[in-house]
Amino acid sequence: MNNLLAIALGGALGSVARYLSSVGVHRMAGRALPWGTLSVNVVGSLLIGIAFVWFTERSVANPLWRNFVMIGLLGGFTTFSSFSLETLNLIQEGAALRALGNVLLSVSLCIAACGLGIWAGRQL
Repeated sequence: MNNLLAIALGGALGSVARYLSSVGVHRMAGRALPWGTLSVNVVGSLLIGIAFVWFTERSVANPLWRNFVMIGLLGGFTTFSSFSLETLNLIQEGAALRALGNVLLSVSLCIAACGLGIWAGRQL
């Protein structure tokens, strides 16, 4: 039960952080591409890389904290479902090239950010 509560609390906090971050990024960068979702997914990928190292290689915290951060907080913060919907919306609006750009940027930057996070986690 404690794990479920930790995940639920982390998910709630991550979802609120995602919303606030996305709104802020859209205000700064506009909405030509779904920059808000892209930014939270890249940042979340970086952070999950760091968290992975801390929780699996360094045993920094007990499994309850791992579940809170990796499953709850970062799971709530990043969102593949929003990415998918926004990409589909671009396609349906006739902006297939922008949709492709969103897919390529999201996938490549998030994988690179996760790798960078793992590298950074090992340096700390």
